[in-house]
Amino acid sequence: MPQDMATNEKAVIGISENAAKRIAKLIADEGDDNLVFRVAVSGGGCSGFQYGFSLDNQRNEDDRVFERDGIEVVIDEVSLDLLKDSEVDFVEDLIGSYFSIKNPNASSTCGCGSSFSV
Repeated sequence: MPQDMATNEKAVIGISENAAKRIAKLIADEGDDNLVFRVAVSGGGCSGFQYGFSLDNQRNEDDRVFERDGIEVVIDEVSLDLLKDSEVDFVEDLIGSYFSIKNPNASSTCGCGSSFSV
């Protein structure tokens, strides 16, 4: 299995090298080695669902952990169903720098890429 993939019973989530490096920097800047990067999906946005990214020091019973280069990404079960086979990436381009999700389950996305529909 490739280094950037982890599995649980239901899903595979990839973490790009750029995302792992950026998450490591954010955690180092916070000075708390217990932090993990949380990815969540919630209702809303211009396409129906929207992605949320945060640093968190809590783990819930329904969280699944995916790891790359010692960086942990946690995703709750409900969000995981919508993110199966996705990749967390960090993009730097002319409009700025941001985390993005390459989600093969999305039937459409909005122009900014922060929301999607299935």
